[in-house]
Formats: sequence, structure tokens, C-alpha cells
Amino acid sequence: MARSKHEPSEEDKIPATTRPAYKAVVALTDAFCGEHLTEEYEALCRKLAGALARKRPSPLLKGKPTTWACGIVRTIGWVNYLDDKSQKPHLKLTAIDKAFGVAESTGQGKSKAIREMFKIRPLDPHWSLPSRLEDNPMAWMIQINGFLVDARILKREVQEEALRKGLIPFIPQRPGRPREE
Repeated sequence: MARSKHEPSEEDKIPATTRPAYKAVVALTDAFCGEHLTEEYEALCRKLAGALARKRPSPLLKGKPTTWACGIVRTIGWVNYLDDKSQKPHLKLTAIDKAFGVAESTGQGKSKAIREMFKIRPLDPHWSLPSRLEDNPMAWMIQINGFLVDARILKREVQEEALRKGLIPFIPQRPGRPREE
């Protein structure tokens, strides 16, 4: 869908002071994802780079773009179990470090710093690949009257309210019906 003339792009939301660092990091993550991963990974890496660029003060202004790019790809890969052999694509997290020319301890440390900064956890719905969200149990857990419940088993009206409140990513697909967003 084309963006309207007045709707700012993701890059327009990046402060001018951090835009050069953001562009340098995104060029590296885009190239890596284009060669080794998928467009979904590329989009999530851009989203995370944007979050880092908008953070006050932006951590992207300190350190090398290659280190940040490595940490970003490693973080998105970690959330989505990229190093699990059953996943497609599959890649060892240490291979990301090698590709960026970063020491393993540096890549691991930068990823940990990013995860702590944004409180990112495994299967975090905000950083999960869109194609895997429907099967991600963390995307569907909501609290009702103090109890954790899987929203996929609830009545449609409750699901619609949970969607309106931003508690679930979309109305889950029912057999024979296309997914609604």
C-alpha cells in the first residue's frame, strides 16, 4: 500500500542528529539480511535500528556501526531462534559475528545490551517474525481477572476487544476463514 503524502516514513522519524549513524547501521543490516536471511529479518532489524536511533541519548552515536549492526541482527536472531537447526533460515549466532568481523564476546555483549535496553525476551511478540506470530504463544497470552489465558481460545468479541486494546497482534485465523488484521 502506498504511503500518503503527509504520512512520515520510518526514516523521517529518525532525529537528524542520529540519521547518519542509523543509515550506516541499516546499510550493514540490510546487506547482511539480503545475503543470509529474509526480508522479514531485514524489516525487524530496521525497526530495531530505528528504536535505537530514537532513544535519548541514542546509543548509536557511540561505537562502531558494524558492532551495532551485529548486535541488532544477533538480537533479532536470538528472539526468533535463528540458531535452531529446525528453523528456516538457520544460522549460528557466532556466524553473524564472523560476517561482521566482530569478536564473539563483542557481538554477544552488544546484543545483551540491546535486549536489556528494550527488555526484549525470547519469542517477544514485538520482535518476532510476522510469519511466526500466529504460532508464537507469547503473542496470545493475556490476563483476564488475574489469570493468564490464551486469547486464541476466547470468544470472538473478547478477541476483538483485546485487539482494540493492543493486547494481541490480530484476530486469530479460524479454519476456513482468512486472517483478519
